[in-house]
Amino acid sequence: MSSAINSTRVTNNCKTKLTNEQVKEMIKAAQQGDNSTRSTLVNHNLRLVWSVVQRFLGRGHEAEDLFQVGCIGLLKAVDKFDLSFDVKFSTYAVPMILGEIQRFLRDDGLVKVSRSLKEQSSKIRSAIETLTKTKNRTPTIHEVAVYLGVDDEEVVLAQEANRMPGSIDETVYEHEGDPITLLDQLADDINKDWFDKFTIQEILKKLTARQRLIVYLRYFKDHTQSEVANRLGVSQVQISRLEKKILKLVKVELN
Repeated sequence: MSSAINSTRVTNNCKTKLTNEQVKEMIKAAQQGDNSTRSTLVNHNLRLVWSVVQRFLGRGHEAEDLFQVGCIGLLKAVDKFDLSFDVKFSTYAVPMILGEIQRFLRDDGLVKVSRSLKEQSSKIRSAIETLTKTKNRTPTIHEVAVYLGVDDEEVVLAQEANRMPGSIDETVYEHEGDPITLLDQLADDINKDWFDKFTIQEILKKLTARQRLIVYLRYFKDHTQSEVANRLGVSQVQISRLEKKILKLVKVELN
């Protein structure tokens, strides 16, 4: 950790407000190697870092750790700021600080995601942005898959792999003040016959990629038929027919 970051560990005591011109002069000096000015500039923007950190509290990381990561983003903003920009430094710095914290949370997540899935997820986000602009609507999973040249299943798996994990204490159902948590459901699953589960898994392997995707969205992610239809770009009636066909195939295999 650099001395510039270490100097920011206390609350911002710099009460003098700097003008845009003064800030740019300090950035220029910092970019030319003046570490003292660099530290002073960082010190003047601590409140900016803390304001961004507030958005990420309660995610299992200490505020001080997030603050330190945010300061790294602030330092990068100082080093990369283009003095020809007709914007305030704070306007440029906030996305840099946000990005640094988000990257830290993603890479330091409780559930480790492979680099290939992270890269695929990044490509999917980019594809969705591009397709949304060209189509003036959110693209379906199939449209994204065709754009990237991959299967629909790969798109869903990459998206789901990068979602924040839920808490086992999260309430999934509540009736008359009596909540049922995810932990309760897991406890119930322990009493079920594991052989039946393995049998179902073997049957699912015999389904097509699209059929498995529908089963995954309907029975593992609890999506409605309408939600699945919207994601796949088909009608709800088509999903209903496909689901009935899938269930019929599963029943035949079980018998």
